[in-house]
Amino acid sequence: MNALAATNRNFRLASKLLGIDSKLAKSLLIPFREVKVECTIPKDDGSLATFVGFRVQHDNSRGPMKGGIRYHPQVETDEVNALAQLMTWKAAVANIPYGGAKGGIGCDPSQLTLSELERLTRVFTQKIHDLIGIQIDVPAPDMGTGPQTMAWILDEYSKFHGHSPAIVTGKPIDLGGSLGRDAATGRGVLFATEALLNEYGKSVSGQRFVIQGFGNVGSWAAKLISEKGGKVVAVSDITGAIKNSQGLDIPSLLKHCKEHRGVRGFEGAEPVDSQSILLQDCDVLIPAALGGVINK
Repeated sequence: MNALAATNRNFRLASKLLGIDSKLAKSLLIPFREVKVECTIPKDDGSLATFVGFRVQHDNSRGPMKGGIRYHPQVETDEVNALAQLMTWKAAVANIPYGGAKGGIGCDPSQLTLSELERLTRVFTQKIHDLIGIQIDVPAPDMGTGPQTMAWILDEYSKFHGHSPAIVTGKPIDLGGSLGRDAATGRGVLFATEALLNEYGKSVSGQRFVIQGFGNVGSWAAKLISEKGGKVVAVSDITGAIKNSQGLDIPSLLKHCKEHRGVRGFEGAEPVDSQSILLQDCDVLIPAALGGVINK
């Protein structure tokens, strides 16, 4: 079952439990707008490369739409559609006055230089600038993107619409970004973990953690968990997987990842098969990479 089918199934079950009218439920499954654009850029070697960009705007009945932009090889229509729908439900459940949206480009950012990523981001912004706006749809960082990506979008959008710092969230502090935004999702993982452990009379301290995914979310979760006394024994990212049954030195690992763009080759651990990361012995497993990894 793909991401969209799974999300639709969960929504249909929830709507039945809530007694939502079937006609309303059907209309809530259909996105407000789906956009698919071609993004062709010159690469540093002079050749041309073409990528496909997406923006799905799911629902604006509660306010401007809001959602991240993801750069990953597996980005495609159904995944973006499902994530946009989930953004709508998350904002509604938390009673935040936004609707849901999501976007992305099917690319591998690790295979692109910084200048190529900038050109790709600016071309994508040029293609969707008239469909986003502070009262329409506000993009944010997601997998494979970050403050720098948001700064490029802000700058490119401002060429068409004047200086508009509120067009994106997750931008650098110097451009009006929010303190703590970088760590926010990983901190949310910590809070959720603490709440779960509290139900069993336990705390983070002394527990053994495995984290699948060591991007923004996973790395911040690891840092905050280790500061609380938790022992992170294994992590993985797109470059590979590593483990140390005595606990990884997270500050050293973060420094290694910054210098080498991934966990592979970290001297304070042994390499393991990436496919086995979900099966490593631990007290708490944190999947912080792509969705759909927990299956039968």
